[in-house]
Amino acid sequence: MKIKRRRLAGLAVGMTLALGLTACSSSGGAQEEAPAASGEGAGGSVDTERYTIAMITHEAPGDTFWDKIRAGAEDAAQALNIELNYSNNPEAPEMATLVQNAVDQGVDGMAVTLAYPDAVGPALEGAVSADIPVVAFNSGLDAYEQYGAQMYFGSDETVAGNAVGDRLTEAGAEKAICVIQEQGQVALETRCAGVAETFPNTENLQVEGTDSASVRQTIGAKLQQDPSVTHVVTLGAPFAMIALDSVADAGSEAEVVTFDLNADAAQAIADGTIAFSVDQQPYVQGFMAVQSLWLNLTNGNDLGGGGPVLTGPSFVDEANIEQILPYAQNNTR
Repeated sequence: MKIKRRRLAGLAVGMTLALGLTACSSSGGAQEEAPAASGEGAGGSVDTERYTIAMITHEAPGDTFWDKIRAGAEDAAQALNIELNYSNNPEAPEMATLVQNAVDQGVDGMAVTLAYPDAVGPALEGAVSADIPVVAFNSGLDAYEQYGAQMYFGSDETVAGNAVGDRLTEAGAEKAICVIQEQGQVALETRCAGVAETFPNTENLQVEGTDSASVRQTIGAKLQQDPSVTHVVTLGAPFAMIALDSVADAGSEAEVVTFDLNADAAQAIADGTIAFSVDQQPYVQGFMAVQSLWLNLTNGNDLGGGGPVLTGPSFVDEANIEQILPYAQNNTR
């Protein structure tokens, strides 16, 4: 039997993990039903009732960012005796359908990315109406309360973007392009807007994130057309690696900086070919989304004291990359 949701006064968990990474995916594709997490079918380390939690994201095939989200979610599921049902689709209507499917299946809890709140939010309200505890994570900071999600785990993309703009200014940048790989994705657009707030000479560049060759060509063509660009800001680690090729293709001296981190981008920072990453700690997002639902179901807890629990942003650069690199390689950063 599900425990009634209630807010425990004073349970404000100070998990703001200080300045720098979000979000989001890129690369297109159809719905992908992933195998259940490592916790499914195996006993967890707690002796409590086994719950089923649905995790629904806008992951697109080939985006390594989501490996870290899933690693955190699966570790929490295994530790807490949870059956984790993971599904994803980068298209908003299909994501809404996945949410409705989870409601129809009668899951005990639901963790959802709100990258497309207008489309997915109403389906989320249906879960809330069915008395299913819901948390949002990774995307939807400004919308999760509107649609009834109890908690939010992720980065503040405006703060993250502002921090990047400040750092560009400190570095003496002249002009930046901010590469958006997924049109209409609110977190990505918010990041670039945040960069432009503190570094006004920033121009958005829309690319087709599902086509790596096209991304490389589009960035390279822009750099050739506008040699005043001194910095390329990408919104995901895989695109940072593509941008490095674009810079070489164009014979440009522009520096590449990025949001998010993967093993390749971390190594590039260590090698000095990417200046820095602003990290939102996706492993933490996945872990806390699952753990918070378990705490709610077993003990009625809500985390955050009525506000979001921030997992970033924090900078990864030459000053701390040696410490961070092993975690990036192990898929926990």
